Amino acid sequence: MKYTAVRIRRAVLGLTTRLEEGLEEAARRPDRGDISITTVIIWVAAVTGALVVAGTIAVVIAKYNTSLSNT
Repeated sequence: MKYTAVRIRRAVLGLTTRLEEGLEEAARRPDRGDISITTVIIWVAAVTGALVVAGTIAVVIAKYNTSLSNT
């Protein structure tokens, strides 16, 4: 669990840094264009799908770990 927290923290810091750099770039060059709504929908769907798959795997592993350890 400790390593998962470290990885999540590292990912959040990376995303935060990337977002800040993007905002700085947008302030410096306001004519760089906008992200289309289609791109946003695709990214949201991809992230949601990844989270659902990861959650499902975690639930299945947790279920079978308790099931196997009780035998």
